[in-house]
Amino acid sequence: MIQQLRRDGRPMPGAASDQELVECSTGGDRAAYEEIYRRYCGRIHGLCLSLTGDPVEAEVLTQDTFVRGWFALGGFRGQGSLPGWLSRLAVNLWRDSLRAGKRMRRLREDLAIDAGEVTGEGSLAAGRSGGNVVALLTAVDLERCLPRLPEGARTVFVLHDVEGYTHREIAGLLEVATGTVKAQLHRVRRLLREMLDADRGVES
Repeated sequence: MIQQLRRDGRPMPGAASDQELVECSTGGDRAAYEEIYRRYCGRIHGLCLSLTGDPVEAEVLTQDTFVRGWFALGGFRGQGSLPGWLSRLAVNLWRDSLRAGKRMRRLREDLAIDAGEVTGEGSLAAGRSGGNVVALLTAVDLERCLPRLPEGARTVFVLHDVEGYTHREIAGLLEVATGTVKAQLHRVRRLLREMLDADRGVES
């Protein structure tokens, strides 16, 4: 238990495993949950900032995620990682906020790309090879480029290429077709390459 790992009533950072912290938190130990917050606040805030594109909204979404996590932690069964579970919670909250604000319709419209933009197996293969665009992006590039992407494109890119969600999982989260997600990834990678080429052309 976390109580065995404390000094002066405070949790020792890094001393307990995630699963131990979860077990103590579900038993009502707030100090254990505070340790979870300290471990993963930065990662979740980074995800929220990528999703919202706004520092204020990202801060609110981060706090909402950990508040919801406190009440929902009993549903974490140790299948997968704790930060992955928190990330999914953040994505779900963000999606719900879009619905509440009647913004989901605009997101779907942005995702509804012309079928002619990505046609044939050859084009999709080019999209897969374009996945290497992530390796070309530095943290500075991401910070500069992500806010300039259309909202739907940014969302799919962050979920797939940054957070590692599958096409099927993203389709389920956004309630769109899997093919639409693949097409959007092709689009966003092309946009990012164009942005990088343009920015580097200006710098030179």
